[in-house]
Amino acid sequence: MFVLTDDLSWNLVAHMPQVLQMQQDGLTFRNFLMSDSLCCTSRATIFTGKYPHNTGVRTNFPPDGGYKVFKAKGGEDASFAPALQKAGYRTALLGKYMNGYHPKDTHGGTAPYVPPGWSEWYVAGYGYPGYDYNLNENGSLVRYGRTPQDYMTDVLANKGVEFIKRATGSSQPFFIEIATFAPHGPFVPAPRHARLFGDLKAPRPPSFNEADVRDKPSWLRSRPKLDTSGIHRIDRGFRDRVRMVRSVDEMVGRIRTTLKELDRERDTYVIFGSDNGFHMGEHRLAGGKMTPYDSDIRVPFMVTGPDVPPGRRVAEPAQNTDLAPTFLELAGVEPPPSTDGRSLAPFLRGVTPPGWRQTALIEHVKPPPSPQDPDRQDSAPGAPTTYNALRNDDLLYVEYENGEREYYDRARDPQERNNLYGTLPEQRRRHLSGLLYALTRCSGAGCTAAGRSR
Repeated sequence: MFVLTDDLSWNLVAHMPQVLQMQQDGLTFRNFLMSDSLCCTSRATIFTGKYPHNTGVRTNFPPDGGYKVFKAKGGEDASFAPALQKAGYRTALLGKYMNGYHPKDTHGGTAPYVPPGWSEWYVAGYGYPGYDYNLNENGSLVRYGRTPQDYMTDVLANKGVEFIKRATGSSQPFFIEIATFAPHGPFVPAPRHARLFGDLKAPRPPSFNEADVRDKPSWLRSRPKLDTSGIHRIDRGFRDRVRMVRSVDEMVGRIRTTLKELDRERDTYVIFGSDNGFHMGEHRLAGGKMTPYDSDIRVPFMVTGPDVPPGRRVAEPAQNTDLAPTFLELAGVEPPPSTDGRSLAPFLRGVTPPGWRQTALIEHVKPPPSPQDPDRQDSAPGAPTTYNALRNDDLLYVEYENGEREYYDRARDPQERNNLYGTLPEQRRRHLSGLLYALTRCSGAGCTAAGRSR
């Protein structure tokens, strides 16, 4: 059971009691890092276990990304879903699929298209407002309106519980992914939550409205400090994001309760996570993602289930490249050699796999501004230029396409405020650049080897 949220940052988890309960009952990956803090690129990696430089999905829309590029490059066939289905699993996807996917498209057939590998399919296209959307429900287009019961997170929760009840009546194992659009903008909570947390303000970490950005790269150095009205907008947005995730949290609680009532809790893994993080005020940035900074690339990931040690925290860097091979190993399927990530299953049994990566790769191609892009607020001037980066507990090292560099000593500066690249010895610079070069060109088992260096 995989619940994948959209743009859910760590600072929202404190307001999610069911997810906090998952932390007590199971395992938390403390350093789960996205290979790219952008919706479509992250999801392509989740489905295939490949870094963006190997999926070919680099942005949300063609020619460098989006659903059409994912499909054209064989992403649907390379996804974990066909392999799970071939292994005898009943599979279901609910909610969000890929940017650029339209539920009514037939792709040459006579009915709305359902990708290979999915036994059941309840998927929307543009569902960000939470209302007035279509779902492709197993090849039939179903319209949802603006009544409270049409609120998408609740619709997905209901369908998810119904699927679990149907599936548990069979000896066939199941895999279900519920991919919410929440808490992605435009920040529309369910009516029952719309008035909660009236005095709540966005967190003010030391990086919030950073005082001095003269050492930052040019795309950020020109940002003025947030003024009072800008900070008020951030606070309003954060309140609505907290309100939105209350519905997600209730869904998590319903799913776990249903599994317990059906006596399937002890043989079902429940995985909760996000496709990327989200900044709101950090480093003077009003709201968005795509940066290599902690707010954007380190996301919540928790797991409960059979033999998962309660209350365990894993410090080793995990990535979205690791999800596909994890799902396959748990189903008894060997991941294909082209997989860039490694299975997290040993961690779920309380074991650290030998030779685990020490350093994670982050890569990002700046998308061109597009009125169709739901993340277009980050595509305007002031968004990061194209970059590649290394990340572990000790450091963040970034190489921008224009030649600019960043280096942060995360042990002493976890808020990534003091760019120390100018103080690094030349030998250290060459080592980091060489490691980054190897990771950005790796594939398969070569990515494991390249990530073992610091």
